[in-house]
Amino acid sequence: MVSDDPVVPDRRRAAKLASLPLSAAGRAAAGFGRRLTGQSAEEVSAANRERMAEQLFEVLGTLKGGAMKLGQALSVFEAALPDDMAAPYREALVKLQEEAPPMPAATVHRVLDQQFGIRWRERFTSFDDQPAAAASIGQVHRGVWHDGREVAIKVQYPGAGPALMADLNQLSRFARLYGMVTPGLEIKPLIEEIRERVVDELDYRKEADAQRAFATAFANDPDFLVPAVVASAPKVVIGEWIEGTPLRTIISDGTQHDRNRAGELLATMTFAGPARAGYLHADPHPGNYRLTADGRLGVLDFGAVKALPDGLPEFIGEAIRMVIEGRADDALIALRQHRFLQPHIVVDAQEIIDYLLPILEPLVLPRFQFTRAWLKEQAARLTNPRGPAMRFGRQVNLPPEYVMIHRVFLGAIGILCQLRAEAPYATITEEWLPGYAE
Repeated sequence: MVSDDPVVPDRRRAAKLASLPLSAAGRAAAGFGRRLTGQSAEEVSAANRERMAEQLFEVLGTLKGGAMKLGQALSVFEAALPDDMAAPYREALVKLQEEAPPMPAATVHRVLDQQFGIRWRERFTSFDDQPAAAASIGQVHRGVWHDGREVAIKVQYPGAGPALMADLNQLSRFARLYGMVTPGLEIKPLIEEIRERVVDELDYRKEADAQRAFATAFANDPDFLVPAVVASAPKVVIGEWIEGTPLRTIISDGTQHDRNRAGELLATMTFAGPARAGYLHADPHPGNYRLTADGRLGVLDFGAVKALPDGLPEFIGEAIRMVIEGRADDALIALRQHRFLQPHIVVDAQEIIDYLLPILEPLVLPRFQFTRAWLKEQAARLTNPRGPAMRFGRQVNLPPEYVMIHRVFLGAIGILCQLRAEAPYATITEEWLPGYAE
């Protein structure tokens, strides 16, 4: 019997995921036929890529678990997609960040019975059975706590753990197909990173602890709003409800003032979170942020975090400073000491500057505006198989302790480019990134 729970592994989910490589094979065969009729290989490849993107996002967007989590991770790189692909699928990508098929009310009630006892309703003045938002492993309901506070009740889908692992195992086997949609982005390491942090994300008590740390660190802050935790259990976390305009709306319809404000605060939180709360918010996508009416950045969803009790590693700031100042020999020594370059790898020190300095342009200018065009230019430079940047990049080793930090920085840059946000990023970095200040 097939389960009614939305993320329990079943044949329907497996069939949807398995349809991706089968469809790709069919498109390849059809493409061969079109080439015989005179279409160029480039035309056929572009057409296949568009159809692959359309199906990929459609499948990922209708599933939860690992499929939706991968879709959310891919969505922040939308700004780097070629123009002929970005426009048709921009809306589909954004929808992945906050929308998903709902879990039935009866299932929600059953989870709350298990987590808080069958009299859980007595804790609420009201509880809305219709979900206000849905994510990869849980959905959010709105309610009023017994003391009158409006609250967000995040309820984990039954079977979320097995579904996540089943999805990720299957998705990793199809990793090469995603290269058709996101050229140059290595999907397998991204899936492995998601797999490694799944265990922590499934325990909502850990999420509640991280949220409490952020809420305490940013209490009464004029720039940030982190909802306080009201109650928590292994499969449910209840926090204060916060109003605000979702970043997805600001990306599509916001004023330039709001774009700049959101971008400046997002960049600040990326660095300030570890410095003030001892955690890096490690799930940067627009669905996790709101811009409040008083101009603060509301931050949501603390399931994916990296504990950094001493803040971000000083080496990151020190290395950035070396590159900006053109100290190539110092940078080479530092990269070797911190295992970014293995002892047997032979490189010219100037290659480090040539590789990194264009990416660090936002920190060289007093103010910088992130744009899709800038990100596309960087992506093209770094992924050009005949270019020196890609040759050098292949020789760089990313130590395990830096993998999540690297992904978070990339994700934040992706959002800033979607926002087209202008701000004094050099000043923000100097204030909050250890080792960067002169």
